[in-house]
Amino acid sequence: MMIDTVWKGGSPDAIAVDEDGDLLLDRRRRRNKHVRSDYHLLHIQHGVTSSLKSVGLQVWKAALLLADFVLHKSFTSSDFDGVTAIEVGAGTDRGADILDNCLANVCINSGTLKFDEAKVCVRELDWKLSWPPPVSTCDPSDPSLRYLWSVDEIDEAEEATVLFAADVIYSDDLTDLFFDTVRKLMSSGAKKVLYLALEKRYNFSLDELDVVANGYAHFRSFFATQDEHGDAIHGDKLGVLGKQIDLAEIPQYIREYERGSDLEIWEITYSP
Repeated sequence: MMIDTVWKGGSPDAIAVDEDGDLLLDRRRRRNKHVRSDYHLLHIQHGVTSSLKSVGLQVWKAALLLADFVLHKSFTSSDFDGVTAIEVGAGTDRGADILDNCLANVCINSGTLKFDEAKVCVRELDWKLSWPPPVSTCDPSDPSLRYLWSVDEIDEAEEATVLFAADVIYSDDLTDLFFDTVRKLMSSGAKKVLYLALEKRYNFSLDELDVVANGYAHFRSFFATQDEHGDAIHGDKLGVLGKQIDLAEIPQYIREYERGSDLEIWEITYSP
């Protein structure tokens, strides 16, 4: 399925549907000398439904929430101007078909998003192998190796200052692997900040005989929580500090999802 998104000046409240039934969304944007028009059309290619093995081909709520956050920060501040950023997790899935879909979306939108000749690469990051990832030592033109990293790309990634992740909190084992990868990456090179969007996942617990978000509780155990005064008030992982972002301060530019109390964004920093 292809979702067509209109991105233009004005209020984010208007919404329309084109002749094919695809949603057209109004997006506010900052004035930018590189913008040639007030209108930009973005395409999102993803699966509306999928089997359990290919859920990574779908776009879930936390990813849309993270997109809203990035849009708002881009419209209202210069925090993301000229930065090198890495998405360290788009869901908890990997594989050529999912990476192919990521690359397809990059190619589809490259003309619209390439205001400053930005370079966008799609690479595989297997949390089970932690950081740094395996390096390609063979012919880079080989299609089977297109998602392997080069030494230069690893060096560039370690100098990134912004990390993003969405829908990566579900399995406790994967959360362990994710934070191990993130800590190693954040302790290398430049100082970094991670913006992580999640949707709480509920399961029935035999231990508690209730429906609980066990994966979320495990996630929260990985960092101390920063209060409004900047003090760490709880958490058992030294050096990792998390601050929950108030979603009331983030306008909902993307209208085709419902925000609820189960959606959150966290700003996470790490001091080795």
